[in-house]
Amino acid sequence: MRNEHRELRMAKCEIQKQRLLARRGAGRFLSMKRPLENRTKLFALQIINFISVLPKNRITDVIGRQLLRSGTSIGANYREAGRAESHNDFIHKIGICAKESAETQYWLELFLEAKLVNAEKCEVLRLEVSELLAIFVASGRTAKKSR
Repeated sequence: MRNEHRELRMAKCEIQKQRLLARRGAGRFLSMKRPLENRTKLFALQIINFISVLPKNRITDVIGRQLLRSGTSIGANYREAGRAESHNDFIHKIGICAKESAETQYWLELFLEAKLVNAEKCEVLRLEVSELLAIFVASGRTAKKSR
């Protein structure tokens, strides 16, 4: 139990650090790109860690697999967006990041509302994916306006 609390505190500290780095470069995609790429990768690693300690049963296996797929694909799709071949390609890939973030949010809400996991740990992930979703939605809107 102590180890879980220590991991949770470390994860919260790392998320705070990534937020500060992202704020410093706000307004410029190039300066924001790297911190957000790191933040999405950190989030994927936290999802992997979360899934690895789930109780083993059919329900957590099924929902956990869905969460693992959507939660880890956010960072991969964001990396793809950073290497888009055109402005429209970037908009499309950022849209995929937003969709995967919303799906991840849904699976985390199911875990919380079904009381299948440690609520505190799950809530930290849910808050982080909510922030990522807001970033991707705003980024997509801004990119669409500048077409």
